[in-house]
Amino acid sequence: VQLQASGGGLVQAGGSLRLSCAASDYTFSSCAIGWFRQAPGKDRIIVAAIASSGTPTYYRDSVKGRFTISRDSAKNTVYLQMNNLKPEDTAVYYCAADHYGGVRIGIVNYDDWGQGTQVTVSS
Repeated sequence: VQLQASGGGLVQAGGSLRLSCAASDYTFSSCAIGWFRQAPGKDRIIVAAIASSGTPTYYRDSVKGRFTISRDSAKNTVYLQMNNLKPEDTAVYYCAADHYGGVRIGIVNYDDWGQGTQVTVSS
């Protein structure tokens, strides 16, 4: 499945952004979707994930209570609502599809990747 990530930008600390991950075809509905991020010089890490059915979801500890992942099956789109952003959230954010359908947090499980979208949080 082809994925298109969008919605990044420059925001001040405490601000919000909503990232979107749009899919090109119907297979999207059977995929779990993960959002990952990669800061300069660091590994790509999972931020949040959502099962094909919409539940369950996963969040890494550092974003719990601030980020919300959701999906709109009618629009073949997964969203990542990011509130109370912090400078340490600065990274390139990627969405990816896991054809297994359930939530898995290992990066090796994700087969299809969108291009990244830059999120920059200024202090």
